[in-house]
Amino acid sequence: MPVSSARAHLDANLAVALDALLTEQSVTRAAARLRTSPAAMSRTLARLRRVLQDPLLVRAGQAMVPTPRAEALRAEAAAVVRSLDALLAPGGGVDPATLRRTFTVQASDLVGAALAPGLLELARRQAPGVSLRILAEEWEGGPALREGRIDLEVGAIDHVDPETRVEELVTLRMAAGVRPGHPLAGGALTPDGLAAAEHVAVSRRGRFSGPLDAALAEVGLGRRVGAVLPGHLAAMALAAATDVVCLVPTALPGEPPSPLSDAAHAMGLRLLDIPVPLPHLTIAMAWHPRHTADGAHRWLRASVRRVLGAARET
Repeated sequence: MPVSSARAHLDANLAVALDALLTEQSVTRAAARLRTSPAAMSRTLARLRRVLQDPLLVRAGQAMVPTPRAEALRAEAAAVVRSLDALLAPGGGVDPATLRRTFTVQASDLVGAALAPGLLELARRQAPGVSLRILAEEWEGGPALREGRIDLEVGAIDHVDPETRVEELVTLRMAAGVRPGHPLAGGALTPDGLAAAEHVAVSRRGRFSGPLDAALAEVGLGRRVGAVLPGHLAAMALAAATDVVCLVPTALPGEPPSPLSDAAHAMGLRLLDIPVPLPHLTIAMAWHPRHTADGAHRWLRASVRRVLGAARET
């Protein structure tokens, strides 16, 4: 039988058996290694001899020794088994240093600005072959995760497909961001003072009202929104240059500082406690379940947890 024909008939189980037989040079020991019976291993050896048209192992006194053909096949059989082991190994065992991959993450401008420096630093140190693409939330509420157009969504997740996996990362509170010379920056913020100030709202849909309006209405107050902008970074920049007030997510009392407020601090904004109750903001990440066991994606998720300060591993 030609070698190409023999290889066509040498399935994975036979390759594993051949490696065990050539390594152990004993039917009994090879059977024990593969957790089968000596009789079954003898039948497998007979099949290998037929397929490869060579005795492979022959008697030499009390031992068995490989034929020249078996010696020539030893390294190749071992390589096949290593390849099978790698193919069937759990995906979580990937070495980040070997990754060559571009990850696409969907996030708001503020979340993207908080993620990018930390993720790039981790990639440089752990996975230099990884590149990062951050997209705006244009596909929010759509099937981008299901269709594979993005690898991960990070932000306030409330619109996922039924099968989507969601993991909460950090819970934040909202603060009022003002420039250092703002009239409100000199003391404790009151509901009346907050309502009297001019505000900038953030909404990709152009909405003027939000949770702060509902909270002020509960105490009989209303605010004036002078501008609506589509992103938090633009709103913060406006607040840093004028007397408008913007909302900034920041850490809960007693929690470590959040990178989501780094941009506000970099722009010089003062963060004031809001004197009316507002719902907390939960930042989470979402992914399609086909990526759950993928080692490269697990590295990405672990890196996002680390950057955003979440201690829990999945």
